[in-house]
Amino acid sequence: MKTYMANSSTVERKWFVVDAKGQRLGRLSTEVASVIRGKHKPTFTPHVDCGDYVIVINAKEIELTGNKWNDKKYYRHSQYPGGLRTTTAKKMNETFPERVVEFAVKGMLPKGRLGRQMYKKLFVYAGNEHPHTAQQPVVMELKG
Repeated sequence: MKTYMANSSTVERKWFVVDAKGQRLGRLSTEVASVIRGKHKPTFTPHVDCGDYVIVINAKEIELTGNKWNDKKYYRHSQYPGGLRTTTAKKMNETFPERVVEFAVKGMLPKGRLGRQMYKKLFVYAGNEHPHTAQQPVVMELKG
């Protein structure tokens, strides 16, 4: 029996919609990262981008447990001396709610060229509306 190896020409991609309202950030992002990576398919191949597209709506209404809204920090640096900037999860959710989900999912994808290619299949929106109705996305139910 021969081992099946997918390549970019044999991959079939689907579109999924996930409603983040009332979902925990970590639980949501692990499942989204798994679908973007393609691990839910029997034809999963680690070195090929064989995942599906995922649209996350209502990112503004994501939940964090404990005191993470104040304790969780996001860092960025201007590349100048003393240029480290920190932002709490609460402030990030108020200003850029999409980035909270995007950063969580991006951290769960492979690092390097393949991970950057997979990351482009994630679309996050703060509200209930998204412009991808032409792709006829299927609603994805989360396990948790």
